[in-house]
Amino acid sequence: MKIAEVQINLWDKPQQFVVDELDLQLNDYVIVDIAATKEIGRVIEIKEIGEKDYKNLSQETELSTIIRKANWKDLEKLENYEKNKQLALDSCKKLITKNNLPMKLVDVHFSFDDKKITFAFISESRVDFRQLVKDLTRQFQKNIRLQQLGVRDEAKVNGDIGACGVVQCCKTHLKELGNVSADQAELQQVSHRGAERLSGICNRLKCCLRYENELYKELTQKLPQIGSQVKTSKGKGEVVDCHILKQTVSVRLGEEADTVVELPLTEIN
Repeated sequence: MKIAEVQINLWDKPQQFVVDELDLQLNDYVIVDIAATKEIGRVIEIKEIGEKDYKNLSQETELSTIIRKANWKDLEKLENYEKNKQLALDSCKKLITKNNLPMKLVDVHFSFDDKKITFAFISESRVDFRQLVKDLTRQFQKNIRLQQLGVRDEAKVNGDIGACGVVQCCKTHLKELGNVSADQAELQQVSHRGAERLSGICNRLKCCLRYENELYKELTQKLPQIGSQVKTSKGKGEVVDCHILKQTVSVRLGEEADTVVELPLTEIN
């Protein structure tokens, strides 16, 4: 059984569909049915699963079959929607101002069948947008949905180049942003660099701190704890620092506070 993950827009989670007999490739655009609404999306993953995995997956989510591959007319329609985005955003922003709502508009999505418009926004508090929905419904004459996002989702939509000099990971390959904690920065011995250097354009800790976290955990387990007493090739001493990637340890020898040596693990018991 083949399952395809389809990305409808940047800020929604990918949806899973049964491929059936379609000859699909990565990055193909397909027409799918989600909650009785036709959508167009990009295939970001195709995987083969067994019958047992399929049963488990179907119990977690309602799986439907991809309707068909998109043709050039479908892609032309998608391009027209992209061109109309700014007009819809401008109209919604005016209505947000009119209703004096504490929300920042981030993006807008038109369903492929042109029956529904979803406006994505961020806000630091709960927003009563019932009147806004009425105003938008009256103006666009379509089913209106408002979806609240997090600040990381905003960066995923509006961001561009990261501090590393390449396109942000959240815009290219990260499917789920996940949790990044200060503990990960401390484990990787970079917490001293300060929040500005460790934060992405979303002002949250950079997602790339997760990439090597498991390796740091594995390497840390091989090192003695700071403050522990060890025997070294230079004599007995106290561990005052550990260098995870180098796999070396700084040891204060004897009772002299200024006698500190850095030794590899092979010279420590």
